[in-house]
Amino acid sequence: MEDIIKDWGYIALFLYSFGGGFVGLVVAGVLSYSGELNIVVSIIIAGTSNFIGDQFLFYMARTNKQYANDTMKRYGRKVALAHLLMRRYGSLVVFIQKYVYGIKTLIPLAMGLTKYSFQKFTIYNAFAAVAWAIIVGSISYMMGEIILTYAEEYKYYGIAIILAIVFGTSYYFKKI
Repeated sequence: MEDIIKDWGYIALFLYSFGGGFVGLVVAGVLSYSGELNIVVSIIIAGTSNFIGDQFLFYMARTNKQYANDTMKRYGRKVALAHLLMRRYGSLVVFIQKYVYGIKTLIPLAMGLTKYSFQKFTIYNAFAAVAWAIIVGSISYMMGEIILTYAEEYKYYGIAIILAIVFGTSYYFKKI
C-alpha cells in the first residue's frame, strides 16, 4: 500500500485538487505526518492544481457562455447563492469559495460569465489557492497525530460520522 501511495499519491492529489481538493489535501497532510508523503510537495501540488482548476472554469465560462449557462441551470439555488456571495463580498468571494462545499466550482463559472477582469481574478485566485493550500495542508499535518491516534480506535464511529456529514451536507445543499 505504501508503494501505491508513494507512486500515485501526488498524481491523485493533483487530479482531485483540480476540482476542489479539500479532502484530498487533508488526507495528504495526514499521510505526510506519517511519513508517506512530503507536506511541502503536497501543499504545492494541491495549491497549483486548485489554481489551475479555477482558472480553467473561469476561462471556460468566459469563452463558452452558452455551455456555462447550461451547466449552471442545473444548480439553480446554488447559483443564486454564488451570485449573492459575489454581490455581498465582491472579490473576497474568490477566497471564501475555497472553503464552502457546494459552490467551489460555481463561483469561477459565475464570475467568468460577468465582466469581471480576468487579470484580477487570476491574482485573487493565486493568493486564495496559496492561502487555502497552506492553511488546510498545515492544519491537517499538525492534526495528523490526533487523527492517526484515534483512527484505529474509533474507525467505525468515524466512518459513520463522516458519512452522516457527507449526506447531511449534500442534502442541505440540494435544498438550497
